[in-house]
Amino acid sequence: MFALFDDAGKFLAGRVMSEADASLQVELDSGKRVKVKAANVLLKFEQPAPAVLLAEARQLANDIDLDLAWEFAPEGEFGFADLARDYFDAKAGVAQQAAALFRLYDAPHYFRRAGKGQFKKAPEETVKAALLGIERKRQQQLQIEAWAEELSRGACPQPIQDQIYKILFKPDKNGPEYKAVVEASKRSHKAPLDLLQAAGAITSAYQFHWKRFLFENFPKGTGFPALSAPEIKEELPLAPVRAFSVDDSQTTEIDDALSVQGLGTGTVVFGVHIAAPGLAIAPDSAVDKVARERLSTVYMPGWKITMLPDDVVQAYTLIEGRDCPAVSIYFTLDEATFEVRARETKLERVPIAANLRHDKLDGIVTDATLSGAAPADYAFAPELAFAWRLAKHLKAQREIVRGKPETFNRPDYNFRLAGERTEAPNGSEAIEIGVRARGSSLDLIVAEAMIMANSAWGGWLAELGLPGIYRSQASLAPGIKVRMGVKALPHAGMGVAQYTWATSPLRRYVDLVNQWQIIACARHGKTAALAAPFKPKDAQLFSIISGFESAYAAYNGFQNGIERFWTLRWLQQNGSTELTAAVMKDGLVRADELPLVFKALGCEGLPRGSHVKVRITGLDEMTLDVHATLIERLDEAAVAEEPEGDEDELEAAAAPLALAIDVNEAEPADAQS
Repeated sequence: MFALFDDAGKFLAGRVMSEADASLQVELDSGKRVKVKAANVLLKFEQPAPAVLLAEARQLANDIDLDLAWEFAPEGEFGFADLARDYFDAKAGVAQQAAALFRLYDAPHYFRRAGKGQFKKAPEETVKAALLGIERKRQQQLQIEAWAEELSRGACPQPIQDQIYKILFKPDKNGPEYKAVVEASKRSHKAPLDLLQAAGAITSAYQFHWKRFLFENFPKGTGFPALSAPEIKEELPLAPVRAFSVDDSQTTEIDDALSVQGLGTGTVVFGVHIAAPGLAIAPDSAVDKVARERLSTVYMPGWKITMLPDDVVQAYTLIEGRDCPAVSIYFTLDEATFEVRARETKLERVPIAANLRHDKLDGIVTDATLSGAAPADYAFAPELAFAWRLAKHLKAQREIVRGKPETFNRPDYNFRLAGERTEAPNGSEAIEIGVRARGSSLDLIVAEAMIMANSAWGGWLAELGLPGIYRSQASLAPGIKVRMGVKALPHAGMGVAQYTWATSPLRRYVDLVNQWQIIACARHGKTAALAAPFKPKDAQLFSIISGFESAYAAYNGFQNGIERFWTLRWLQQNGSTELTAAVMKDGLVRADELPLVFKALGCEGLPRGSHVKVRITGLDEMTLDVHATLIERLDEAAVAEEPEGDEDELEAAAAPLALAIDVNEAEPADAQS
């Protein structure tokens, strides 16, 4: 005797070897013996053989018309054998009964399963709805097939073109557009990105990187809602200073300025003046909500996406010729020893006498002119000379705490796109890459002044019991990264007891948050904790930190990637095929005169610091990859030591930009100002 039984939704048949009240021993055609519950046995038969029965029943099942079977089926519960007798004839054999079982089981939209070979036909409305759904899926599959065929032929259907960034980076894997790309990739044996490029969906590498960034970070666009800059209502005293700022010529968000009083008297008052949007913008106001959504200004060559609308920025920026509201911190110093005798924070209006531009002064304001070794024919020469001496002193003091000197033996690079523009670049512009020595005189002055102010304000907040947003680093040991938190902890990398970001409130949201806390301290002193917007253990601060770190990493990753694009474009524009470079590790090299880290074949076994010449053999503007090989080694031994840095950051600098579904985000480096 043979038996047909249900094994977890799969129908099997075999020879019955033994039978008890509750179970049977059945031998399958494979020779395997299984124990089957009696309740799962649906048919017992003498012939044909199990394999023949299953094959014959499957073939018959395919021929059963479901609409006709549904019409024949009774209204109540029925068994598959009953339907077989109604559909085929009253003497329906075991093969026909099995065929009815298979067909009923595989059509749940027509027949509902009621247990152990029992079924009940679905209501007519359910059947119609199910059939419509099946037809929609069929039509969708036909559409997927058509789109896949079109892509394989080298053309991109418009619906896929419209969703290209979503498909590549945040796909709906059930969407027909995504499925069509996957299917076309399989057929053509091409990666999705290569497939879409070949189909003409991506015509500009620059636009691809730019629009991808907007898709991921500004899905609603970069425009601002209608906003007006809130007015500062309180009367602020006028500071008796002539302040000056030092920024690049392209800077419109001028956050900070400096002043020097009392030169030649033995006691100098050194002022750091920070734009004060926090005096007007209230937490949870319309302007604050926009700033909190963006969290930072995004920078790139030739363009930027500001954190605040330009009209709002211009209301608070420290522009020359105006008395600008500011949060100022004054350090009373011994002119000779730079000993800090007192410090005071004030809310005031500061006369901005000049906006100095370092790109116009870098070759004029030098160590020689500042030290008196050469004539100083420029504005604020005495003030800049004192600020420079102070900056050198502050840097030396920090280096003592750090335990080793800061090394700036890599230059900074300026990217300039040809022509004036009122909209974002399109990627075809001519590019100039200029070199600035890192740690130049003006850079040193501004950086040390900002570190001094940020550290002092961070300590003041902690002293008065207010939380702030701090950056800290436990040590300079490899792998110990800079962290953000609400406690005043040491920053080993800078050599200060604590460090906040509070000097760029027009460009970074955490600076604006810290400025609100500092304003509360300036207004209320020891009772500031009662009036400050953020109290100790305020959960909002942790939310702000989390959001800021995520956004800042994405923005920095994009800036690094798009600068790498322009560097590759510069190589093409200038026909450069050979570069000199320093070996870093694992075949990575850093170009001597360009902001470019890449792998060069043949450099894998060379010691760190080796100087080499490499040949560029290929550039890919889409993946931002550089292909290069070693030409020759230019030195006999490793002569240069790489400055301290994060190994992960070096790897990220050399890696091609990820263009698969996953998105790689670079870790933001700490900044000094």
